[in-house]
Order: sequence, then C-alpha cells, then structure tokens
Amino acid sequence: MARSTPRQPLVAILGTTGTGKSQLAVDLASRFNGEIINGDAMQLYKGLPIITNKIPLEERNGIPHHLLGCIGRDEETWTVSRFVKKALNVIEEIRSRGRLPILVGGTHYYTQSLLFKDGLADEDVESGRENEGATEAQKPFAILEGPTEAILEMLREVDPVMADRWHPNERRKIQRSLEIWLKTGKRASQVYEEQQRRKQIGDPAGETVVSGEGLTATWMRFPTLMLWVHSSTETLYARLDARVDKMIQDGLLAEVNELDEYLQAQEATGNTVDRTRGIWVSIGYKEFEGYQTALRTGNSTEEELSKLKMEAIERTQAATRQYAKRQVKWIRTKLLHALTAAQSSDKLFLLDGSDLAAWRENVECPAFDLTASFLENAALPKPRSLSGSAADMLVPKTEYDMSQRQDLWKRRTCDACNITAVTESDWNQHTKSRSHRRAVSSKKRKDDLSVDLLRAKGAQKASTDHLEGSIESFDTITIEVN
Repeated sequence: MARSTPRQPLVAILGTTGTGKSQLAVDLASRFNGEIINGDAMQLYKGLPIITNKIPLEERNGIPHHLLGCIGRDEETWTVSRFVKKALNVIEEIRSRGRLPILVGGTHYYTQSLLFKDGLADEDVESGRENEGATEAQKPFAILEGPTEAILEMLREVDPVMADRWHPNERRKIQRSLEIWLKTGKRASQVYEEQQRRKQIGDPAGETVVSGEGLTATWMRFPTLMLWVHSSTETLYARLDARVDKMIQDGLLAEVNELDEYLQAQEATGNTVDRTRGIWVSIGYKEFEGYQTALRTGNSTEEELSKLKMEAIERTQAATRQYAKRQVKWIRTKLLHALTAAQSSDKLFLLDGSDLAAWRENVECPAFDLTASFLENAALPKPRSLSGSAADMLVPKTEYDMSQRQDLWKRRTCDACNITAVTESDWNQHTKSRSHRRAVSSKKRKDDLSVDLLRAKGAQKASTDHLEGSIESFDTITIEVN
C-alpha cells in the first residue's frame, strides 16, 4: 500500500552555534529539492557576514536562502510575530514551487513560535499586508517599537502581574507581554491563568493563544521533522574558541570598525543610536567597543592596544560559549516540554556531531534517512534510540517549564547586584554565582567601612563632649574658689 506524503511538510534544523546546522541544511536542500529559511535573528541584517556568521555564498550550492540579510543595520531586530509572519509567507511561496521548506537557525524562540500554532502571529499574517506601506508612527501598536521603559510603563498600567514578572532589561519579553494585551484584549497573566485552569480540569481542546515566550502551544502548525545537531560541551567549546580566532583572521575587526564608523556618523548628525538592541548587541561587536575606542582616540600604546584586543577576543569567546549554553537550555527546558504537550516528541531527533571525522556517518546519513522516511510518511525510529547522546539529551532538563508555572513565581531583587530573579532556581543560581559573591563581599567591605567611620565619628564626638564637660567643670571649680 502506497504511503501518502505528509501535507505541508517542514524540516527544522536546530542546535547551538558552531555545530554545522547551515551546512546540513544545504545538504538536505540539495538532496530533497528544498529551499532554506533563516531563523537566526542576527543573520536577518544586511552585510556583516563575519559578525553574524552567515554561510558564505560559495558554500550555498546554489540553494535559495530566504530571510537572510533582509533588514538594515539601523532597524531593530524583528519581533517574534513579525518574523513568523514573514516566514509563513516564504514557506507558502516555497511550497507553491513544489519545493521543501527547510528552517535553520539558532534563535530558538523564533523557531518555536513558527513551529507551534500561534494565534497572535496568525493575526499578524492576516492583517500585515495592509500595514506594509505605513510609516512606523502609522502602524498599529507603535509603542512596541519605543523605548523599553515606555513599554514597561504601559505594561504596568494594563498588566502589573506580568510587569513584575520581567526584569526591566528583558525588552523582548516585556514587549511580547504588552503585545498580547494590545492584540487580544487579554492580559498575558490572564492567559496564563486560563491555561492553568484547562490543565487542571483536563480540557485537551483548550485553545492556546500564544507560544514562544513561555506560553504553552497545544498543537504544531505543520507536520515537522526536527533535527537537533548537537556536540559534546568540551568539543563544542574548543570549536567555538577556534572559530572566534578564525573570525579575527577573516576580517571581524574590519566589520567592527565599519559599525563604529556608522555609529560615529549617526551621532555626529544628532541621531541617537540605541546600542542595547538589534545588531549592536551581536556577539563580536560589543566585546570590542573598548578596543575600538582606544584605536579611534589614539591615546593608547601598542602594548595597551594588544592587551585590549586580547581581552576582547577572550570576552567574545566566553560570550559565544555562554550563548551556546543558553541555546541548549532552551531546547531542554522549553521546546521539549512544548513538544510533549503537543504529543510530538517523536519528531525531534538528535544527531551527534561531536566527531567531525564521523560527520557523514553520525549526522549526514541519519539526516538523509530520517528526512526520506518523514517525506514518505514511513515509520520513524524512536528518537532516543539513535545514540547515547540522544538518550541523554532528549530528556527535559527540568520537571516542567517554569514559565508555565505562574503559581511558583516569586520576584526577588538582589540589592548587592541590582539583579531581579523570579524563580527559585534563578535565585539560587544567582546567589551561588561568583559575581554575586564578589558583589556581596564588596558591599560588606563598604558597609563595614561606613560602620567604622560612624564609630570613629561617634568616638570623636564623645571625646569632644568629654573635653567640653571637663572644661565646664574646671570653670565651675574656679568660680567657687574665687
């Protein structure tokens, strides 16, 4: 009996930076008549191929790449809803040509919002065309493009519960929470409560409004095969450090200088550039700002410049490793739980790319076999059976996604570090961190110094009072003698 091809199939390639996702996407697209959709927020920007780690043109094998280098450096990174709207349009176009859409990228909250049914994003798709030609001020909800402080202030007015949920620096999450209220008329905190009630009464038909930023999706948008290209931590970190060194050799500093010149030109004309968002927070630029400033001012010696450069390289390497760690955490604490809720855990496969010498055996061939079976609607193997790494990593890192458990949120602020934590695990992790211990130690020294100064002032005052008292007694005795 002939098997039918899944209706509207999609292949999504996930994983951390530096694992070879882009190359696997090209290999799959070449073999299965596919086109590639970029799901990396920084790669949306035009130019800057080294900082954003775009796959070189000569390595694309003629495969069309969409949403790659499509916005200017003066534009803010797209919201989740805008990315989903654009990606859905591209997917539709690719399918109209009879080709397979392949999503690849490391911005996993973009990926998850695209993979799961999202009422807000769908609303954007329906209403987006009428706003394409509008100016920013004319577009609905222009507040979402404003300063984070303004967005948070409005969120406090309409949904104080969610405003307290996020740290003031978490722009994307604050933005998303306000967006929910603006588009649905429901507070995000209310949506959480409704979802929790459905779970408690066991209502499987309960329709979820949003996904991606912590709200559970109950079904997937398309039949999707997900391939997680993974590498062991030690191997990956060494690979990432080496990649940063190669980025320097390939001209990273020229791109840093290009961005710096653009920044200086904008500020010279009175235009303020918000360097807390968009391309300005990309790994590989912000770490070199101090070095770039020293170069521009010309006040540093060669030895000082060399030291600044080395420190910037080390910061870039450290930031890249931390980013990779967060990417894995997202998959294991958010995506796996969302897949379980959607009864789609059997569609995520981990491919172990730790050993590059065995890439074909461990990654390429299994990916080809899985994709062929998926497209033929044939039975797929159990994901955890592929390797020891798969058996270990395809288990959720936590018992539940904390963002789903509003009942466990408890906002606490560390006065020593000016850090806000909402969950118990985040608080414990912060209080055990080296930076917290340093801050507490520094605060204690300052407090002790203040106490010592107060004591010294008190002792000085007591001594003065005693001396004044002695003088008064002497005057009294003298008067009596006279």
